[in-house]
Amino acid sequence: MTGFVVRRAADAPQLPYDSGGFRRRTVIGEEDGSVHTGFGLCELRPDGRVGAHVHSYEESFHVLDGTVILDVPEGSYLLEEGDYGLLPTGVPHGWRGADSAGTGARWADMLAPVPRARYGYDTWSVPALPEREPVRIDVRDPRTRSFGHFEPAQMDPGKQSQDLLAVSASMRTALLVYSGITVKMMVDSDLGAVASTMFMVQYAPDGVAGTHDHPFEETYLILEGVVDATFDGERHRLGPGDAAWAGAGCVHGFTNAGDGPVRWLETQAPQPPPRHSYRFTRDWDHLRDVTRNARDEDRDRDGDRDRDRKGWA
Repeated sequence: MTGFVVRRAADAPQLPYDSGGFRRRTVIGEEDGSVHTGFGLCELRPDGRVGAHVHSYEESFHVLDGTVILDVPEGSYLLEEGDYGLLPTGVPHGWRGADSAGTGARWADMLAPVPRARYGYDTWSVPALPEREPVRIDVRDPRTRSFGHFEPAQMDPGKQSQDLLAVSASMRTALLVYSGITVKMMVDSDLGAVASTMFMVQYAPDGVAGTHDHPFEETYLILEGVVDATFDGERHRLGPGDAAWAGAGCVHGFTNAGDGPVRWLETQAPQPPPRHSYRFTRDWDHLRDVTRNARDEDRDRDGDRDRDRKGWA
């Protein structure tokens, strides 16, 4: 089984909607060799619905476009483009269209661990949830701290402001910036996740991440720009709508291949350990060179000592 998968948007099949007006395209699943990651693209018609159900896995989501209503035991929430959230294991939930005259909604979902076909994809129907009047999420409200909202401007360190920060109002507004790369966390343990993470990554035109691997699985859904990705020595150019998965131990790296920024949605499962999450090729190549040079120097010293002893003899 290969250590990575690349999915091209141009090759995506046009799946039919089910009787409820819902369809989901599996981007990464059990059949790809994944153990920890189920990743898909979901679409719901304006008048569609997904009945109440529970999973034996953790589900995170990010709304790509449109509007949809999420029903959970605590209430009903109106989700729009840029909203994201977490549905913990075993939490009953259902989806319904927000406006029969609208355009429906599309969202990406991350399922951890991977749903198993032999167990009915680890999903069970439950009694219907009350359909309350939906409210918009407010990440400043402790009652909706399982949700958040993302704006592309949050990826630009020079555009941070108090008004913008108030939209997220937590440490999730913090940016990790290094070597032309900006990272904004969305779903992690701070949001209540225990099995996975979900975050945004943006590369400046000169952004580069050297080859490395992890003791966990990653997925990437390209949203903007063009990136050259290398997986176990194979190079792939990815653009908007393309997706990829790197299994544990797959050596991968990225380079912005365009003139503008490249941005993608990324997930990890299981959650990275506190240490040794990244194993960069360059670091271990450096160690190899250092130890090789040290061995060469030892051999040279041993040779000098042998020659000296023979000279005294």
